[in-house]
This record gives sequence, structure tokens and C-alpha cells, in this order.
Amino acid sequence: MIRLQLHWQILIAIGLAIAVGLGINLLSQNNPASAAPFLSTFSFVGTLFLNALKMIIVPLILSSIISGISTLGSSNDLRRLGGKTLGFYLASSLFAILMGLFLVNIIQPGIINGEPAGERLNLSSQEEVGANLDKIEGRGTGDVAAVFHRMLPPNIVQAAAEGQMLGLICFGLLFGFFMTRIASPMRETLVNFWQGVFETMMGITLFIMKFTPIGVFALVANTVASTGFKAFVPVLTFFFTVVLALAAHTFITMPLILKFLAKVNPVGQYRGMTPALLTAFSTASSSGTLPITMECMEKNVGLSNRTVSFVLPLGATINMDGTALYECVAAMFIAQAYGLDLTLATQFTIVTIALLTSIGVAGIPSASLVAIAVILSAIGLPLEGIGMLLVTDRILDMMRTAVNVFSDSCCATFIARSEGETTQIAAKS
Repeated sequence: MIRLQLHWQILIAIGLAIAVGLGINLLSQNNPASAAPFLSTFSFVGTLFLNALKMIIVPLILSSIISGISTLGSSNDLRRLGGKTLGFYLASSLFAILMGLFLVNIIQPGIINGEPAGERLNLSSQEEVGANLDKIEGRGTGDVAAVFHRMLPPNIVQAAAEGQMLGLICFGLLFGFFMTRIASPMRETLVNFWQGVFETMMGITLFIMKFTPIGVFALVANTVASTGFKAFVPVLTFFFTVVLALAAHTFITMPLILKFLAKVNPVGQYRGMTPALLTAFSTASSSGTLPITMECMEKNVGLSNRTVSFVLPLGATINMDGTALYECVAAMFIAQAYGLDLTLATQFTIVTIALLTSIGVAGIPSASLVAIAVILSAIGLPLEGIGMLLVTDRILDMMRTAVNVFSDSCCATFIARSEGETTQIAAKS
């Protein structure tokens, strides 16, 4: 029996959900009461799926960050190569997030004809979640300082219980770093413990993701049954906003970095990376594309194996420009759909958490789904808007994976040039 891959199952679930939802919507126009049992069932199943996502957030984020940082901290090359590599990855991800933030504020996909798209997306009304929304919208620029306070929570257990993810992420970074500085055998014990927790959480995540088609079907069918075709206008606007932001980062920001910092011809980088970019787009997997990326950078671009073997595996684990950009735009889109005018403090929080979660959860399946849940929880928004994001997620996942891989290659080129290497594309430029 042929077993379909998960993304095909999700696509089929979306198609069925649209068909079933439209059928129920047409039925309810003649008899409104007839749709109630279907809507309550869809809502029940969708809530179960969202609750499962919430359940894994804290242990997954904490274990992935601690285990990942502990591995980096044990590297002998961390001080020089590692420092420059991490600095580039953080900077490029920040540029990507800011590009997404700029365009989502200009285009405003969550606003249709001057009105919030929450009703079209079948989101809860402001009356139902009004207290939280007022709290979010009421923040001012003076609350930026509070963001830094939340980075160091006085009670880490309470922070976990309340979903204060920014504090947990910072705690995980500090714990993972200093864990590698203690003496043996305690160091090995802690490293093995957190690696075991991470692998266990990966197993739980994979188990939950098996039910993604069911959750997607319930969430999408519930929205379509309630709103009909009205939901597709804001979703498509969001889709094109993300595509435009990814294109701007790939064809404007990164070429400028290559041209003025690495001193190489960007066209040569695109040409040399073409096989890897096509593979990344088709597989939507940075890790799966890694062998081809390394081969392209060595043979086509002309980098040394020393640089490639250090920079690219690290990038496939922690550098996710496209994912970070997508997280930011998605969170802003949902906030706009609720009719919120987010202040500088809240947008600063979104940028910070998007940057940190793009590192912390990059290596897990459906990383963006968990990361968006983290951001929405951190700023106090419900998770119900995630369901409609999954309608276009597969195509966007392919695109942002290609952006992730290209950013990794740009970092490798920059590091090689900073180490005095002469690449093939530098020689031709």
C-alpha cells in the first residue's frame, strides 16, 4: 500500500476541507441550523490539534536551544569561525525579519477594504478576546524596556507556566552556554540529558504532526463553512506579501551583502547554487539539501572544504532567514486581522522572538508552525488564525527553504573571503 507523504496528505485535507466547507456553507444558507453540528465538530477537533501544539512548545523550545548551544560551545573553532558565522546568521535573519515587517506594514494583508479581515477568517470577535487585545494594543514605546525585563524572568517555572517564551529562550541560551563550561562528568551528564529530552520531544512532535491533516481539515473546513469564499482574499494577499518579502531579501539584501562585504559577483553565486536551490525548493528541507549545497559551494563557487564543512552544517541547523521572515509576517497578519494597531514595543517583541525562535526550532518538522504559535502566545493572541495559514504553507515552505539555503551559501562565501580565500566567483568578478 502506497503511503502518501505528509505534505500531500495536508494538501488533500485542504482540498477536501474547502469542498466540504463550501457544501455546508451552501446548505446553511437555506437552513442555518443544519450547519451547527458540523461547525461544533470542526471546532472540537481543531481545538484539540491547537492544544497539542501548545503542549509541546515549552519543552521543545527549551531542549532544542540548550542541546544546540551546548554542541556549538564544545567546538574548538567557535571563537573565530563560529563567532563570525553566528554573527552573520543573526544579522541576515534580522535583515529578513525587518524586510518582512516593512512590507507587511505597507501592504497590510490583514486589512481588506479598510476593515480587519477577522470576520472573513472566522476569527473570534474582539468582544470574545477583548481584554487581551486591549492589553496588546495599549502598549507604548515605553514598554520596550519591559521586553528586556521579560528576557530575564525572576521565576523560570512561572515563566514556563505563563508562556513567557522570550524569558525561556534566553534562559535556554545561557544554560546551554555555561553547561559546557563545567567539569566532567557533570557536563556529559547534562548534555546527554538535554539531548535525550530533545530527541523525545522530536518524537512527540512527529507523532502530533501525523494528525496535522485532520487538524488542518477541521480548521479550514470550519472557516470555509462559516465564511464561504470570503476567507481567500486575505489569505492570498498574505501569500503574495510573503513571496514579495522573500524575493526582496533574496534578490536585494543578500546580493548587496555579497557585493559590498564579500566582494564577489552575486550572479556567480546564483549560478553556482542553482542545483542546490532547485533541490531545496522541491524538497522543502534544508538538511536534506545539505550534501548538494556543500558540493555546489566547493565545486561551483570554489570554497575550501574547511569552510564549507563548518559553516553550512551549522547554517542548516540554526540559520533560517525565510522561516524568520515568515513568522514575523504571519504574526503581523493575524494581529491586523483582529484589528490591532500594534505599537513599536509589540512589533519589537515580534522581531526579537522571531529571531530567537528561528534558531531554536529550525531543525524540527513544521518548525514555522510551532514558532508562530510561540510568537502569538508571547504577545497574547489566540492561536486560531494558524489554521488558515496552512492553506498556502506548503508552497511558502518550499520558497523559504530555498531562501534559507541561499543565505547559508552567502555566509559561507563571506566567511571564506574574510579568511583570505579566493573563490572562483571572486576571481571572475
